[in-house]
Amino acid sequence: MALPPPPPASARDPVTPEGRPGPVTPERGASGPPSQAQPLLRQEAKGEEEEGEETGVLGAWGTGAAGQGWRGWGEAAEAAAAEAEEGQVAARGAAAAGAGGGRGGWRRLLARLRRRRPQCCPCAAPLPRSAAHCCHGGTKMAALAYNLGKREINHYFSVRSAKVLALVAVLLLAACHLASRRYRGNDSCEYLLSSGRFLGEKVWQPHSCMMHKYKISEAKNCLVDKHIAFVGDSRIRQLFYSFVKIINPQFKEEGNKHGNIPFEDKIASVKVDFLWHPEVNGSMKQCIKVWTEDSVAKPHVIVAGAATWSIKIHNGSNEALSQYKMNITSIAPLLEKLAKTSDVYWVLQDPVYEDLLSENRKMITNEKIDAYNEAAVSILNSSTRNSKSNVKMFSVSKLIAQETIMESLDGLHLPESSRETSAMILMNVYCNKILKPVDGSCCQPRPPLTLIQKLAACFFTLSIIGYLIFYVIHRNAHRKNKPCTDLESGEEKKNIINTPVSPLEILLQSFCKLGLIMAYFYMCDRANLFMKENKFYTHSTFFIPIIYILVLGVFYNENTKETKVLNREQTDEWKGWMQLVILIYHISGASTFLPVYMHIRVLVAAYLFQTGYGHFSYFWIKGDFGIHRVCQVLFRLNFLVVVLCIVMDRPYQFYYFVPLVTVWFMVIYVTLALWPQIIQKKANGNCFWHFGLLLKLAFLLLCICFLAYSQGAFEKIFSLWPLSKCFELKGNVYEWWFRWRLDRYVVFHGMLFAFIYLALQKRQVLSEGKGEPLFSNKISNFLLFISVVSFLTYSIWASSCKNKAECNELHPSVSVVQILAFILIRNIPGYARSVYSSFFAWFGKISLELFICQYHIWLAADTRGILVLIPGNPMLNIIVSTFIFVCVAHEISQITNDLAQIIIPKDNSSLLKRLACIAAFFCGLLILSSIQDKSRH
Repeated sequence: MALPPPPPASARDPVTPEGRPGPVTPERGASGPPSQAQPLLRQEAKGEEEEGEETGVLGAWGTGAAGQGWRGWGEAAEAAAAEAEEGQVAARGAAAAGAGGGRGGWRRLLARLRRRRPQCCPCAAPLPRSAAHCCHGGTKMAALAYNLGKREINHYFSVRSAKVLALVAVLLLAACHLASRRYRGNDSCEYLLSSGRFLGEKVWQPHSCMMHKYKISEAKNCLVDKHIAFVGDSRIRQLFYSFVKIINPQFKEEGNKHGNIPFEDKIASVKVDFLWHPEVNGSMKQCIKVWTEDSVAKPHVIVAGAATWSIKIHNGSNEALSQYKMNITSIAPLLEKLAKTSDVYWVLQDPVYEDLLSENRKMITNEKIDAYNEAAVSILNSSTRNSKSNVKMFSVSKLIAQETIMESLDGLHLPESSRETSAMILMNVYCNKILKPVDGSCCQPRPPLTLIQKLAACFFTLSIIGYLIFYVIHRNAHRKNKPCTDLESGEEKKNIINTPVSPLEILLQSFCKLGLIMAYFYMCDRANLFMKENKFYTHSTFFIPIIYILVLGVFYNENTKETKVLNREQTDEWKGWMQLVILIYHISGASTFLPVYMHIRVLVAAYLFQTGYGHFSYFWIKGDFGIHRVCQVLFRLNFLVVVLCIVMDRPYQFYYFVPLVTVWFMVIYVTLALWPQIIQKKANGNCFWHFGLLLKLAFLLLCICFLAYSQGAFEKIFSLWPLSKCFELKGNVYEWWFRWRLDRYVVFHGMLFAFIYLALQKRQVLSEGKGEPLFSNKISNFLLFISVVSFLTYSIWASSCKNKAECNELHPSVSVVQILAFILIRNIPGYARSVYSSFFAWFGKISLELFICQYHIWLAADTRGILVLIPGNPMLNIIVSTFIFVCVAHEISQITNDLAQIIIPKDNSSLLKRLACIAAFFCGLLILSSIQDKSRH
């Protein structure tokens, strides 16, 4: 069976600005099949990739959607290798295994291997490097089993089947969550007040939603001109103190413990009172009754509760419980009336730690407390006959106390950390719907659709309808052309003509799939259909997944097609493993651990380093400064982000990395395209041009330094309209300045490295043959030693960082040390350049989509939390959500590739017309955005 021709692929860099920054390989072709067992979903191909083939900057990152065969990890390459090696035992074994479909094929293969005598010969199937020179049948069998094992995986699990499985999983999960919402209710406030668990010693996680930790300024802003009243016993007094300390941490727990305690912040106009009413009796009833009168100002929030004093004073008698029921029955209508205009919460009694109770409190048992709580719940919930009670039960403190009461000093009152958690829950219940914090999804309603979002929904709906109509028409035409039987000869006549897929069909199909994917994005992070949880960092949640992916990366190792420095497979591998580490860093919340944060900063800098290296290499060698090249790069970088800005109602700067690489690409382009245009072909004739290029780079460095230390000038430039619409976040461009300044030199370092490397390569200073060290043995060993020492030195320095601000200040200047050290360690030994991890390389090809999609369909609340598709099982939830997330990212990569071929044509006249349409689209978008901003204000 012949290997089908590779589908067309396009050029682009998933996370760096376009294709994949890779090596300078002018002589390299793009039509060869992938290496054996290479985990690629698409083969590298000719066609659009020819633009960047010479430098490795561009490459296959997506194939056409129509008529494309889908392959699993190494599927196509494995089949080709097996066919090519007919007559060898490995090929016969692979065929037998494939034909036998499992155990039968394996048995036949092993039987043949047993009958064969060990001999020194090239293995039928490519072997791992460690077995390349083997002369033993046992080693050969192990190597064949290794390759066949991967082939079996690829045979039964292709990318197409994976995406179908992901689609089915999404539909089932959406149906389950929708049914659960209808059955259990859609009010996340109830979950916040009644359920949750501890993620760590002091981190409380409400069920199905995220809790925001309010700062002093936020609390004052929320409670301005508000009056909050706490009514009850000593436990309510504790809750009062913790609540006030959110507003004023210096507030001391002083005053009469058995009396009223006032608090007022006159600047913020916030008033919080504690009213001492330790029993549910006539005194408490009179206090509440006063607030029900029309002429009296009512508190905006009332928090009440009491029971332990009644148990203590009456020695836990049943008569006291009966009286409690009568008293709370008389108070219930008053609380219900207040709840129509104010937020009223009844705090259920927390359990006690009976072993620590003093003698005069021994009668306060958990059994008695449960009886009083049951009485309060039944009476307050039945205070209204035909509707649900407006008085909310604050029962979550019971769950908190069950975990922490043993830390109590007296067995009755909760430790301070537990009181702070309860107070923060109260703050979330009241303030989330007012301030709408991003990471406070509890008690927040679904945000209303904006005008732009409604128009986007209409567009995608029309695209889906249009594609369905097109599909039905095309299918009917296909049926008419079915083979018909000739009555005379009895043979079938085939009238089918293989017509090429029209651009309109590809366009409609792409927007149809994109519309469905965007609906999933919206459901995950805007519609409150799926659950969300806060992040919680532990060392195991970060480092154990790192070990897992390292093992997988080592398992899928292959020989590279070429052995040049930073060859294409190697740069894809580099981007792939860095992207996986960054994803694990984000989902584990490892930013709170400074050593990990500093190393992740180096990985981000390494992406930008590849941006400078890849684009410089392309322009230097090809000299292609045409508008088509620029538009292709900008489209592939920004298409997904623009769509998400529209669908998810987020500013462009929110997805900070894309603006960063976009600006740096334009900086590189302008630097090299401005007169005099200096390229390698011109410089080879006269060394003076090398000096001219260095002057250009020096001027670029000077501009970078000026903007880095002139924040005012930087902000003035990017605050100009319409740049401000792109780079402002929360009304200013400070975030953009911070992000740009943090890695301001690394792109320049990448350009300089590319220039030096290409110059050395041109003069044949480097030995880039297979298995050869890059330099002579002495120089290679010396540079390797220096690189390892530099790499470790940086890691030690980053691990010893004590202050994030100080380390960030040094990072732009020193991050290049570890980057260069890694490049030398990876490329100086010939054997290291000759192999790569196809597992990591596959992820490197879709790293841009992975980085952007994680914001909404893997993480939650715009990266602040974690998406929960399967509650109650964190491990299974991560596996399922990651599987769907990767499938979606890969599909978006293919969609972007297909649309790039249609929207950005090579013909200049057609391209200019398309650019005019794109400009009109963005002008309309700016106008609509301005209208939205005015309506919000």
